Amino acid sequence: MSDPSSDPYITITADTHAGASIDAYREYLDPAERSEFDDWRGSYANPAKKHVGSKKTKNWDSAERRSDLEGDGVAGEVIFPNTVPPFYDTAFHVAPPPSPNQYRHWRAGTQAHNRWLAEFCAEEPKRRAGIGLIHLNDVDDAIEDVQWIAKQGLRGGVLLPLPSPSDVHIPPLNHPSYDRLWAVIQDCNLVLNQHSGQGTPTYAEGQGSKALWASEMSFFVQRGFTHLIMGGVFERFPKLRYILTESGCAWAPRLMKQLDGMFMAWKAGAIGEIDTSRDPALKEAPSFYAKRNCWYGASFPSLEDIAGRETVGVDRILWGNDYPHYEGCYPYSRENMRFAFSDLPEREVRMMLGENAAALYDFDLEALRPTANRLGITPELVRQPLEEIPADSTCVTFLRARAAAAGLS
Repeated sequence: MSDPSSDPYITITADTHAGASIDAYREYLDPAERSEFDDWRGSYANPAKKHVGSKKTKNWDSAERRSDLEGDGVAGEVIFPNTVPPFYDTAFHVAPPPSPNQYRHWRAGTQAHNRWLAEFCAEEPKRRAGIGLIHLNDVDDAIEDVQWIAKQGLRGGVLLPLPSPSDVHIPPLNHPSYDRLWAVIQDCNLVLNQHSGQGTPTYAEGQGSKALWASEMSFFVQRGFTHLIMGGVFERFPKLRYILTESGCAWAPRLMKQLDGMFMAWKAGAIGEIDTSRDPALKEAPSFYAKRNCWYGASFPSLEDIAGRETVGVDRILWGNDYPHYEGCYPYSRENMRFAFSDLPEREVRMMLGENAAALYDFDLEALRPTANRLGITPELVRQPLEEIPADSTCVTFLRARAAAAGLS
């Protein structure tokens, strides 16, 4: 009798990106929008021309994508957006919420993406869990789009927009006006997703702007986590499931401790000299809701991310390779697995590499098992410590490890 603990891991990347080409989106628009799309398309200039070519086709070419992911040892994927939807200036997951003047067109663009995504996932229903897009400008519209996403079987759930402090036309996530939306998402049993790049303010076009955006990204995206918890959203809607992806989880134990400390003062009725008696405290400590309602898409994880698994819960960490992005570990996912997981128990690795994603996003593990057996990502393979970081990899985790080895951090 074979030992199940030696079976290949069923690997699911909880962080990939896909989307249609600009021109392909046209047929997914409502016919009434196509004339305006044609006018917009005539003036649109690609903001990332250096990526035109094979990297672009990875977003929509099913055969190329399947070959790439299987070559990287991956059996299933959770799909975030990547390309520029109609009427947008940039990709959805790094775009600010639309202004009132932009809203009608941008919603039409995201609906076109959702229609395309539903078809794309239907091509590989066992392998792909797509995440649908919504806006928060109009709660009734958001509810309508959530119900469409659920009806189409986009089991990745919804990508929840995250207003930045400068988006004054959109209420923050702890505003009670969203309760109707949370209720529908809960009733539809959809996952609430957020992703790095969301919630950042506008930066001046001066020296360091891009570096500041990248370095402060983690702070701003964590505001979604804190606003939903401290705003009592998970208290009022206890069955909601929330995941923050491509943000690691090394920060989570510290932040939970910080929020719990704030909670103790809040519960006492005053935070220093600030009277909180008219702002009722949560019934439980913030860490309670974090452990019950929150998951972490720890894409291309570092050793620090994995070290915090006992606090956040080993069943709450999902591995990802960020395909096809340069900062991810594709095409060196095996190396990242060895880097992060080589000295961990097989049971825990099995959970983080695939089983946690399957539970959250409703993958059928048995349906993926034949692919996993063929790919051969075995415990024996992952147990081999990574002795050398791939020289040509631009994965952020590898770059940081290389800098640490050189004494730069």
